[in-house]
Amino acid sequence: MKSPDAFNLAKLPSRAPAEFHKTATLRQMKSVKQELIALQDRLYAENKRSILVVLQGMDASGKDGLIRRVFSGLNPQGVRVHSFKEPTELELAHDFLWRVHQQTPPKGMIHVFNRSHYEDVLVTRVQGLITPEEARRRFVAINNFEKLLQQAGTTVLKFYLHVSEKEQRERLEERVTDPEKRWKYEAGDEDKAKQWPAYRAVYEDVFEHCNPATCPWQLVPADQNWYKAFAVAKTLHDTLVELDPQYPSSKDERPKAEATR
Repeated sequence: MKSPDAFNLAKLPSRAPAEFHKTATLRQMKSVKQELIALQDRLYAENKRSILVVLQGMDASGKDGLIRRVFSGLNPQGVRVHSFKEPTELELAHDFLWRVHQQTPPKGMIHVFNRSHYEDVLVTRVQGLITPEEARRRFVAINNFEKLLQQAGTTVLKFYLHVSEKEQRERLEERVTDPEKRWKYEAGDEDKAKQWPAYRAVYEDVFEHCNPATCPWQLVPADQNWYKAFAVAKTLHDTLVELDPQYPSSKDERPKAEATR
């Protein structure tokens, strides 16, 4: 049974555990990245399974920077990043998972969702676009969707990048004061910081209802970029080690896509 505070974001740490030190962790990160490159190459060559990495977090939690730190250097043929923006008119004409399913990884691939299908039970609730009852129905659909992906050979890794209110405010202020980050600024950034309690509540609801043992959320302290990137890279590395993909003996032995019947 989980602790009552297991998903209480106000009480969870947003900084690295005390036993992690920056210099040593960065050194270990280099080793993890080198092994990741080899493991990803085997996954791509084997062409039997895939991995979906879901990144969620408050605004300014550092999703873009994490993607650069973790996935740079991997074979770009085997990695795709997709960012989910505000739905288009066409996407809104379908069920909320329609646009998401089209971006899931085929065999051999690692796909990264920079925001994801969870936006449809997060932003929509904070903005009052759906009712709590509709959110509960969507929780069921999301759990079934992720179960379907797993049954088809996709490992789903879900990360919530936990940034503190203080750190978020500082990063949002940098979008105004730092010329290299000013391009990230959007009208309404100030309001996003004020919505921290509302987003915290809906995230905690997601963690409670969309957290099966086969596809759990991993809450990553995100105030320190070096630790955040290491935690995600190490989890991806360990997942690939467990999958243990193998090179086929020849290109002809790579599995072909099954015909639809």
